[in-house]
Amino acid sequence: MFGKRKLFGDTVPPACEYCVHGHPATDKRMVLCRRSGVVSPFYKCKKYEYDPLKRVPRRPPQLPTFSADDFKLD
Repeated sequence: MFGKRKLFGDTVPPACEYCVHGHPATDKRMVLCRRSGVVSPFYKCKKYEYDPLKRVPRRPPQLPTFSADDFKLD
């Protein structure tokens, strides 16, 4: 079914920093959870629910720079 498929597959490990119930604390090292209180960002409880908008994707790798000599045929 369309609604049952996970966004990004199973590649995102469950963690409170991506949970609907968690919000970042002011010190950025802990997460304030409505269900469990103050927890580590890598903690996961049984009420975990993934929120794709909280996920920060990795940056794409830098492409190498080429010169005109790299494309010459000798």
